[in-house]
Amino acid sequence: MRAVDEQRTSGQPGERRLERPPSDRYEAAAPEPPSGGAGSPGRGIVFAALAAVVGAAVITLAGGILAITAGLLVIAAALGWAVAAALTSSAGSGTALRRGWLAAGLAAVGVALGQVGLWVVARQEGGTLGVLEYLWEVFGILVPLQLAIAVVVAWWRAR
Repeated sequence: MRAVDEQRTSGQPGERRLERPPSDRYEAAAPEPPSGGAGSPGRGIVFAALAAVVGAAVITLAGGILAITAGLLVIAAALGWAVAAALTSSAGSGTALRRGWLAAGLAAVGVALGQVGLWVVARQEGGTLGVLEYLWEVFGILVPLQLAIAVVVAWWRAR
């Protein structure tokens, strides 16, 4: 086999050899695959905020339209998990403590928006109570439990 290779590279008439294979030109232009720490903190915050808004809409729909009560605790846990997952998958590297608190804060905002959404639905149906009175009268201890569950799950998942 070696003799055949030597004959081909010996410069026989009519034979041309390239310095490099043509496929090498694509190697330099190929984008680098993203590393585990790549990302943008701004993008992570935007995606996490979107997850919080979607979670608030789900709380409003489930509690206000479908009249679910205890199931809101599961939705709050899912909201916290989704916010933290969106933040950590898009934001890239950063300190775990900072990510944890940011995810917890955004999850708390999502639950709070959902609670306000519940009150708005009740007002449209003829309710007359203020937001805090309504939430305590209808959902009671479930409101602070939702907040606590969402915050703890988000903080734990983001770390």
